[in-house]
Amino acid sequence: MNAPTTRRLTVAQALVEFLAHQYTERDGRRHRLISACWGIFGHGNVAGIGQALLESGDALPYLQGRNEQAMVHAAVGYARQRDRLSAQAVTTSIGPGATNLVTGAALATVNRLPVLLLPGDVFATRSADPVLQQLEVPSAGDVSVNDALRPVSRYFDRVTRPEALIPAALQAVRVLADPVDTGAVTLALPQDVQAEAYDWPEEFFADRVWRVARPAPDAGALAEAVHAIRGARRPLLIAGGGVHHSEAEEALRAFADATGIPVASTQAGKGSLRHDHPADVGGIGHTGTATADALAREADLVIGVGTRYTDFTTASSTLFAAPGVRFVNLNIAPFDAHKLGAASLVADARAGLEALTGALSGHRVAAAYEAGYRAAKEEWERRVDAAYGAADDSVRPSQTQVLGALDGIVDDTDVIINAAGSLPGDLHKLWRARSRRQYHLEYGYSCMGYEIPAAIGVRLAAPDRPVWALVGDGTYLMNPTEIVTAVQEGVNITVVIVQNHGYASIGGLSEATGGERFGTAYRFRAGDGTYTGAPLPVDLAANAASLGMDVLRAATVGELRAALVKARGANRPTCVYVETETADTVPGAPDAQAWWDVPVAETATRPAAVAAREAYDRHAAGRRRHL
Repeated sequence: MNAPTTRRLTVAQALVEFLAHQYTERDGRRHRLISACWGIFGHGNVAGIGQALLESGDALPYLQGRNEQAMVHAAVGYARQRDRLSAQAVTTSIGPGATNLVTGAALATVNRLPVLLLPGDVFATRSADPVLQQLEVPSAGDVSVNDALRPVSRYFDRVTRPEALIPAALQAVRVLADPVDTGAVTLALPQDVQAEAYDWPEEFFADRVWRVARPAPDAGALAEAVHAIRGARRPLLIAGGGVHHSEAEEALRAFADATGIPVASTQAGKGSLRHDHPADVGGIGHTGTATADALAREADLVIGVGTRYTDFTTASSTLFAAPGVRFVNLNIAPFDAHKLGAASLVADARAGLEALTGALSGHRVAAAYEAGYRAAKEEWERRVDAAYGAADDSVRPSQTQVLGALDGIVDDTDVIINAAGSLPGDLHKLWRARSRRQYHLEYGYSCMGYEIPAAIGVRLAAPDRPVWALVGDGTYLMNPTEIVTAVQEGVNITVVIVQNHGYASIGGLSEATGGERFGTAYRFRAGDGTYTGAPLPVDLAANAASLGMDVLRAATVGELRAALVKARGANRPTCVYVETETADTVPGAPDAQAWWDVPVAETATRPAAVAAREAYDRHAAGRRRHL
């Protein structure tokens, strides 16, 4: 009897070879599961994973980053653009390289986006103990800093023996390819084990296809959902990120066309319908449109599709206010499908929407309801026009006028990326999404510094699409270094720096909650130790230029339009820098249409905080549990 065929490789070499043969398949289309590996090398991975990537050549392409957190952001941007069917890996050394992964891992897991993390770890054999950068825990010899990744990973394993890699690697890719379980996956790799050789069964390196199914809804659950929809007079559908991940946009359009049910969207779901579709009523929740939020307050049935109902979506449980409101949730994850006491429809978003459309044949909302929300949508669009417009091209633009200028030059192919500050609220209310993956807001973790590296990941996933990273000055200062990566790799992204000299979003929140904008402005400290109103002498445009970008400065609305057009046609990474007008006399985005629960001091001496608490108590009284 012949012995099984084996191949002698190190653990790191075997892992790289294994990853190069993993695929996903959905709807008959196959995708490389791990398309590339980002890495910054140190003593914990240079002689293991680093050597293996060098030896593998093009089997698993290597991408060089500047910051470990940013590499995860880039990989997440890539995975989202690829509808979670393809992902990337990130390798780091031990110590600070590994702990820098934690924020990116949390972002990936919160947003249900796959990324494979391969941090180095301390010696499994304890032959060098403590090794450089090792955290010694007197009460636990088997703990390293990588254990900080456990709570933010959907799957975590530490490979302390070569043969343990086989089950660990299989479990890792299972989770990465599973739309219910996906998120950050961590394989901690002790540096001595990475370099250890082992005789691997040849079957370990065979092509392996992980099929991403489209489970259909249970017949009984479908019948219950259909009964609820047919009985509703004021139904509202909320489209979440699951619509995009499932590529269910056409199924949603067919459902809206057939039933006339209006469609609002979360930050992750915006663009599920084109902005000009008659049933699209815009963003929902604290940063939503007046149209969507008014419908939500009066809805007797809310149909959630692919949403996890964050506090921004529900206005901290105050938005869905009708006394008898009920919920139907279509979600591939049972955890999300059962929220708000809903009738749950556990299924793939596309399969579920198609089933609902078929079962609701002939059903349509009342003509008066449809005419009412369409009229409200038209009124909101006039408010958007007012916010976008500028009376004079020679004036300094407001932030909303920056968005208006960009809106005037993009087409269906452009991708707009943002994550934090005041821009997400303005974008959710105002942006006119033209295509399924144009609107890319990371608002599950709302991580400052996400935008620039994510833009690189998106451009790698969609090299023919213009990609815009919109960043405020606060966000830019958090994480600009991947500009160097974009320049080095020739990844043609455009960064729009919106300079307003401070944390505008949190400043507004501080004012509303009695904090009086304390600590939110960038102000210059004078020689006598006092703070003045003068802006800091910092030139972010010059900084971007020093990192290798072409920079276009725009001082007026007219100059901004010209700069955006030039940047869109550029053939290398480009930055558009604009200082915005923040005076109260300049039209901005409409105020928040719904509440957001940020607890205010229950006792205070300053009048602003006392007044803020009184307002808080009034809003909080409207909270309810949907059971």
